[in-house]
Amino acid sequence: MSKKMDLRVWIEGTVVAAMAMALSFIPLETANAAFDLSLGMIPLVLYSYRRGVLPGLTSGFIWGLLSIVLGSAMKNFISVPQIIFEYPFAFAFGGMGGLFADKIQAAVSKGEKAKSIRFIILGSITAVVSRWFWHYWAGVLVWGAYAPAGMSPYWYSLVFNGGSAIANTVLVSVVLVLVANLAPRLFLPKNGHYITSQSQNK
Repeated sequence: MSKKMDLRVWIEGTVVAAMAMALSFIPLETANAAFDLSLGMIPLVLYSYRRGVLPGLTSGFIWGLLSIVLGSAMKNFISVPQIIFEYPFAFAFGGMGGLFADKIQAAVSKGEKAKSIRFIILGSITAVVSRWFWHYWAGVLVWGAYAPAGMSPYWYSLVFNGGSAIANTVLVSVVLVLVANLAPRLFLPKNGHYITSQSQNK
């Protein structure tokens, strides 16, 4: 990133993590069920589009920590490495949508709606797949032991985590495309850290 991040970036990231944690209390998730919806991914991915990949990773990591302290993570506790892998580590990768932050900000600032939508969708896919990639391997290495008799742990994890990945990709993409149409300036932070000089909000 081309500019030094200031305190506002980190404060915003902490608020986003808290918002994601609050959204996780809405009962749309059940343990080990296909098509779980993680509403917290919406503010996290939007934040990564505003601030970039490193702040996005950090905010996701904080969200994962909050899930251990305040959320339902400990209900799925098997070991310390497993809980860290599935929560702070995996959740951090939900910020990988920030890889497209410069392209989204440039397109939004220029009013290139079709291009901004394309990159928003690509970023949403990247963020969700990056997070659920790690959930998939946790499913193979940890939860695969609970697969039905004769069912491969690889297939077992793919069925459950793959369903959630698809559902969340659709959710995040649709909501953020709507946000881009209704309030595109949310992708361009005022008087703060910009990803590129092209996307500065003047």
